Amino acid sequence: MNLRTTMSRRLAVVGVAIIALAATVTTAEAVGEPDGTVPVQPAAAIPLPPELDPGFYQPAPELVASKAPGQIIAARQVNVANAGLIPVNVDAWQVSYRSNNSRDEPIAAVATVLKPRGSAPDKLVSMQIAEDSLAAYCSPSYAVQQWSAATFVGQIVAPLEFVIAQAELQQGWAVVIPDHQGPDNAFAAGPLAGRITLDGIRAARDFEPMRLAPDTRIAMYGYSGGAIATGHAAELKQSYAPELNIVAAAEGGVPADFGPVLDNGNGQAWSGMIMAAVLGIGREYPEFGQLLNRDLDPLGQALATVKGGMCVQYNTALVPFLNMKGLLRVPEGDPMRNPVVQATLDKTRMGKATPAMPMFIWQGNPDELIPVGPVNTLVDTYCKDPAAQVQYTREHLAEHVTTEVSGSATALLWLRDRLNGIPAAPGCSTSEAGLMALNPAGLSLLAQTFGDTIASFFGAPIGVK
Repeated sequence: MNLRTTMSRRLAVVGVAIIALAATVTTAEAVGEPDGTVPVQPAAAIPLPPELDPGFYQPAPELVASKAPGQIIAARQVNVANAGLIPVNVDAWQVSYRSNNSRDEPIAAVATVLKPRGSAPDKLVSMQIAEDSLAAYCSPSYAVQQWSAATFVGQIVAPLEFVIAQAELQQGWAVVIPDHQGPDNAFAAGPLAGRITLDGIRAARDFEPMRLAPDTRIAMYGYSGGAIATGHAAELKQSYAPELNIVAAAEGGVPADFGPVLDNGNGQAWSGMIMAAVLGIGREYPEFGQLLNRDLDPLGQALATVKGGMCVQYNTALVPFLNMKGLLRVPEGDPMRNPVVQATLDKTRMGKATPAMPMFIWQGNPDELIPVGPVNTLVDTYCKDPAAQVQYTREHLAEHVTTEVSGSATALLWLRDRLNGIPAAPGCSTSEAGLMALNPAGLSLLAQTFGDTIASFFGAPIGVK
């Protein structure tokens, strides 16, 4: 681990220590039962951020290596809440499980698993929240818990997208939310996120309290940073987890190729977030990380140290309109011509395999953060395969944030049909929409979602029919 990363993590630990002074919780590593199950620990009164909870988030490497991908290492009940304050009346747990990084080395991962109170669902959705951060206290597993401070220290996306997870629970589905950036908080490292997502599905499926059947119908959902995980998981499924009964995947605001995202965002309003993604990728790919450590100029080094301990809100707000490429001093001049940069971009680019399930993809045509061109190219690449099933919608009255809200209900309705066994249309189709939110069925689902969510503020159980 390099000095700058160490300093970033020390800054993060100082921050989480301040917000956790009142918490007194003992976390113990679970010891497996003879039949391979693990005991389920009770929920903590006040959750600790991962930096202060190593027993659960960072089990011993030899214990991790002894497990199969997706096998559970430890489990505990949790209390989940909106914005860390308003409790959500569902069954909820965290599971720690073994996964693999992009070099197929064993790593520990954590996911939150939820279901309607007392139910035995026959459908499971893996919800990839756009964590988009560089510190563990920004992770979804911490952010969705009651009395978590994540919302108030910069993780504003996870609580908002948790409402979409509640819409999924309202359908009677089980939900798994993986911390798909992994133990090093490697934002934007897609192949890593895809593996963690698939292993999180395995863990949720096999977690006995969830009461899921082995042939449970499974879907995946993710937008923006969550689409990074969803898209790579869809491409990796057939080679990495062929036994999973994944029947559909929906993704929007898709960062299909990080090179054009960097070119498009250099010197623009979103450059703070994009630089965080550059740093996150460097945590998963050693050669690229070494290039950053060696060739970032003094301003870049300082920004990397500070940003390395921040959540999405502050990472995005810190130094917008930054000339990121100008911070990297490489012999080629333009970093995009550097062989290490090119190799890393190729490793993280989508389109290497056609997903073995129907795909719903939606994208803002004038999206200011994620350019539409690479998404068009991705769809065209998939659709060269006669077996591809892709429904692609481009929204024109759009920008990056509103397109998620506008398209989420339509995406969930499409997933609901697939989970109910209604076949997707064969082949590929592309449609144009002014505003996806004007879909009448989507508006009805949005109204129901907000109504049920508000009712839950007063203790109503979610998804119990």
